[in-house]
Amino acid sequence: MAKRTQSRGTLASLAAELGVSRTTVSNAYNRPEQLSAALRERILATAERLGYPGPDPTARSLRTRRTGSFGVLLTEHLSYAFEDLASVDFLAGMAEASYGSNNSLTLVPVGPDTSVDQVAAAQLVNQCVVDGFVVYSVAADDPYLLAAKNRRLPMVICDQPADEHSLPFVGIDDYAAIAPAAQSLIDAGHRNIGILSIRLFRRPNDGAVTPDRLDAADLHVQRARVQGALSVLQSAGIDPTSVPIVERHINDPANNVAAARELLESHPELTAVLCTTDSMALGVLAYAESVGLSVPDDLSVTGFDGIRTALDRNLTT
Repeated sequence: MAKRTQSRGTLASLAAELGVSRTTVSNAYNRPEQLSAALRERILATAERLGYPGPDPTARSLRTRRTGSFGVLLTEHLSYAFEDLASVDFLAGMAEASYGSNNSLTLVPVGPDTSVDQVAAAQLVNQCVVDGFVVYSVAADDPYLLAAKNRRLPMVICDQPADEHSLPFVGIDDYAAIAPAAQSLIDAGHRNIGILSIRLFRRPNDGAVTPDRLDAADLHVQRARVQGALSVLQSAGIDPTSVPIVERHINDPANNVAAARELLESHPELTAVLCTTDSMALGVLAYAESVGLSVPDDLSVTGFDGIRTALDRNLTT
């Protein structure tokens, strides 16, 4: 014999039990400042006795046309949001800014798969029940960006693309921002300097970066950082075309160590490595330690982002 489920109270039954309006019951949950403390306590106590869980958020969303949530669109795996400390800092800042606003954050990790077409991207983005999007660092031709734009919801782009002039943008001048790191290597007397960069295009590439590839890169944050560093080196008399650059599509510890290995084993003459992210610089430190290189005695390293781990390691960043 099936067990009979216990019926739960409704907003209407709770209002009838208490002899108050349904608006008063709703205010106990949504606008408590509208009620006296005693009345609110009586409503909540009766709700608990009747098994009323509170206003249905789905019904409220249909009525108000608001969900109280903002979607954060990441073209990375979900784990990246918690493992990459620059992303952690970004999300922590968003969370802090949302305190007290009665809004939550919904992570939309669409992954780095570049084979996704516009139809599949639209299907995923259209499932998001949000009031707007923050798009975090994507290429201008990313199908998920177009899908989010087609939702016609409020949207802010962070980092890239910067040339979507119809949308609000939050970012920095990466070209200028990396200059002090490059200058610090010059000031330390280095002339044999290599560069490590994370992805320059939405399409994967793991390996050496040619001048043509750099100039055509559609992810302008990394392009600007590399070009800004090369400009400083050129001002110091170093031919930019002589500076070896290695790129990795996935910015994780294994790939960053592999990039450091490729750069330093292919160019043993290097005395310094400039990295466009702190995570890549930490990969250089890990590789150097594995082969017995002392930093900074044998090799100088700079990063970019100022994440806590880099600061704790005394990394120049």
